[in-house]
Amino acid sequence: AVLMVLFVLVVNIAFQRPLLESVMFALALAVGLTPELLPMILTVTLARSAIELAKRKVVVKRLAAIHNLGAMDVLCTDKTGTLTEARITLAGAFDAEGEDSTEVADLMRANSRLVTGVRNNLDAAILKDAPAEDGWTYVDDLPFDFQRRRASVLAAREGATWLITKGAPEQLLQICGSFRRADGSEAILDVETRRRLGAWFEQKGREGLRLLGVAVAAMPPDCHAAQREQEKDLVFRGCAAFLDPPKASATGAVARLRALGVKVKVISGDAEPVVRHLVGALDLPAEGLMTGDEIAGLNDAALAIRVAATDLFVRVPPEQKSRIVRALRRTGHTVGFIGDGINDVPAIHAGDVGISVDGGTEVARQAADIILLEHDLGVLAEGVAEGRRTYLNIMKYVRMGTSSNFGNMLSMAIASVLLPFLPLAPIQVLLTNLIYDVSEIGIPKDSVDPELLLRPRSWNMKDVLRFGLIMGPLSSAFDLMVFGWLRWGLHVDIATFRTAWFVESALTQILVIFVIRTTRPLWASRAHPLLTATSLGGVALALLFALTSAGSVFGFVPLEPRMLVSIGLITAVYLAAAEGLKRLAFRGEPARSAGRVEYGILALIEA
Repeated sequence: AVLMVLFVLVVNIAFQRPLLESVMFALALAVGLTPELLPMILTVTLARSAIELAKRKVVVKRLAAIHNLGAMDVLCTDKTGTLTEARITLAGAFDAEGEDSTEVADLMRANSRLVTGVRNNLDAAILKDAPAEDGWTYVDDLPFDFQRRRASVLAAREGATWLITKGAPEQLLQICGSFRRADGSEAILDVETRRRLGAWFEQKGREGLRLLGVAVAAMPPDCHAAQREQEKDLVFRGCAAFLDPPKASATGAVARLRALGVKVKVISGDAEPVVRHLVGALDLPAEGLMTGDEIAGLNDAALAIRVAATDLFVRVPPEQKSRIVRALRRTGHTVGFIGDGINDVPAIHAGDVGISVDGGTEVARQAADIILLEHDLGVLAEGVAEGRRTYLNIMKYVRMGTSSNFGNMLSMAIASVLLPFLPLAPIQVLLTNLIYDVSEIGIPKDSVDPELLLRPRSWNMKDVLRFGLIMGPLSSAFDLMVFGWLRWGLHVDIATFRTAWFVESALTQILVIFVIRTTRPLWASRAHPLLTATSLGGVALALLFALTSAGSVFGFVPLEPRMLVSIGLITAVYLAAAEGLKRLAFRGEPARSAGRVEYGILALIEA
């Protein structure tokens, strides 16, 4: 815009044309090149999408996140609540030999009831239907943290003081020196016993059960402070097993996301067998697995290489979730992260689009860009499709502005050099621009070709530039043909020249909307009635100025019918040429219909 304005101004001054008129014409060209309707198109399109998403139980807190949702090609999620029902129940308590144990259940309840800090859903399952009084009294505690992955409470009962520690069983064994048998005796935790217990943990995990281990240590009666140094040489007592049923809708939801080009990666704090059982039960496609310990041993560059080919992450502490998200973004992915806990907040912030759920912690909902009112990935799939519709409709205006506006302004800049007069008066340039902008008001409600929703969408200015450099000069070529025809073929006066070119410019600039709004052939994609009405209304307004005395206010004169017919024919040829050339301009976009399977997925999304 700056270069064109300066060029036109310098040329007109060099030709000794009136300075004020030259400056006004140059400024009118700058206005014509400026996409002044873009803020309105952006705001209305995003706001409309937010309303549509709200109907689908997706609340948008930040409008710009709608585009990121459509651009998302990787979704990172914990399994609880999205892949499972989030109805965690206590399935049983077992001693170190795998037998049912009321003592283990009692120790679990004492720890969950007395320990301070934030209680999780496992604690809630343990304490459900628990007796109001169990004889244990609180002395001190060491709350849970993700470095230790355990919580310890110092409690007293019947004159004895005990340190009761619960945590991930395989890690709890590392601080245990013995275990208690079913007959009440204690035995050393030798290599063979550790191997047997490890195999038992894995077997329960393959059955879909989450395990939480418990161990104890006798403390002196005068011990009143719990310290980390006390968490050693404990006696392993057993495990509590929990069940969280797989969500029946998760398989279809993941399939819908994959059909939309979104890969789902599971980041879980659970053990590998539990996660693999869930993935197998839901028949989810998953490649590669990494543990939290493996991630801790990698630097950021190495992690970025590994995460792209890995779909399952197990025993992952919260600080590593954000590392995984940043590593994926570093490799060029647009990443969404869905979480509901306090410890998920760093990862929610690290993602391109942070997602939480209604019922999640307040801090997680505050950090998120989008909140799901249903714990269902299927709802998110609908949000992804809506995000892509939003992007595609915004891009329609951007493409139209960079092609039609650029083409017409380029034509006037060239004509100002070739002609002894300005091709349009400044007020006529502004009128042309105004009519064109009004004709595009219906874009936010326009329909989108279904096949364009099947892959992630993100801003690509190279594509926009290529589109403008292909379609803009085509418009200019036809404009220059009209210039030559009017100036040297018909030898019309200045007022008739400007009126004829105004009509031709308006017709080509507005009607080409129906060509470049779709990658399909013009006749194979129907525009929304509102866009059709606003566009044809703009055409009618331009013809009104050319056929009646109403145009005299802007310096137009009525045209002869045969001249209008000629302009109509030129417009038809231009639209045909634009239809043929747009395949090159849309290079890389799908131009054919989607397959049956893809359309089936799209039909589900629309339903």
